[in-house]
Amino acid sequence: MARSHLTLAALATSAVAGLDVRAASSFGSGSHGDFDSALVTGTDGRHWIVRVPTSERAQAEQTADLLALRGLSAGIRTRLPFSVTTFGGQVAYDGTQAVVYEFVYGSKVKLADLRAGDAMTNSIGRALAAIHTLPTSFIADAGLRVLTPHDILRSTITIVDRASATNLVPAALLRRWEQAMEDTALWQFMPTVVNGALTADSFLASDNEVTGVLGWHGLSVGDPARDLFWLLGASDSGVADTAFDAYNQTRGASDRQIKKRAMLYAELEIAKWLLHGTQQRSTEIVDDAVQMLHGLVDRVQNDLNQNISHNTMPIMAVDEVEKMLDERERKASD
Repeated sequence: MARSHLTLAALATSAVAGLDVRAASSFGSGSHGDFDSALVTGTDGRHWIVRVPTSERAQAEQTADLLALRGLSAGIRTRLPFSVTTFGGQVAYDGTQAVVYEFVYGSKVKLADLRAGDAMTNSIGRALAAIHTLPTSFIADAGLRVLTPHDILRSTITIVDRASATNLVPAALLRRWEQAMEDTALWQFMPTVVNGALTADSFLASDNEVTGVLGWHGLSVGDPARDLFWLLGASDSGVADTAFDAYNQTRGASDRQIKKRAMLYAELEIAKWLLHGTQQRSTEIVDDAVQMLHGLVDRVQNDLNQNISHNTMPIMAVDEVEKMLDERERKASD
């Protein structure tokens, strides 16, 4: 049963010193979401969001989010062209924690509303570039994950191997993914600070400008393509090009293969959905994933622009790529 906004407002009062609640209302997806949430307004006019996780997964996400927010110091935040919420307080409740965050203003962005060439899409590209140009040192200082290209390649191989073991992935897709993983050019990139959990819903906007980014539980040093792959799902095929162009112009990046890795990650989201279905023993999810995989085969076979691997460089076996990455990491540490 969803907790009422009045209950959540009372929790916010306990969690935030000096908070005198003037008004409260339900916020978010209620009983169907991962959190029971309320918007609370103090007599001083400040707005707060109070959230209580409704599952173990949500509780873990909340813990990771708090760790990330503590790592995003005031100095780091000044480098970002948008707002990031601040931690207001927390209080134990019903076997978990009710956490209060300062409210970030803006309307949620909808992927279906983005258009090629528009100001909103360009603003998203610039916002992503700002995240990826943050200094990586604060991530390790905050106790957050620092991943190398080797780590990222290994985790990608693991996903493909597990999906292959279901015997439900079309052979053409497996070979496509294997070629991408064997392509040394794809994995020669500099890891950056990444949000690690972005979707269109992560962005808040006003007047076609990003005003805030929500959900920092995946904050780490990793592959910047992980923050970009969701753009490839826009109904307007030019949206990704617009965002990538704005991103590259802002960041001045030399990572020429970032869009191809983003394409690979987008396709592997279907593999992850398949694995989730097999884990949950859900025939409905598995059937849905298989249908999506076969649709993907049709799309990439009919579109030469959908090629992932970098054909202008020699192909190496996966073990050779891993050996090369090991050598690069060893040299970097010497």
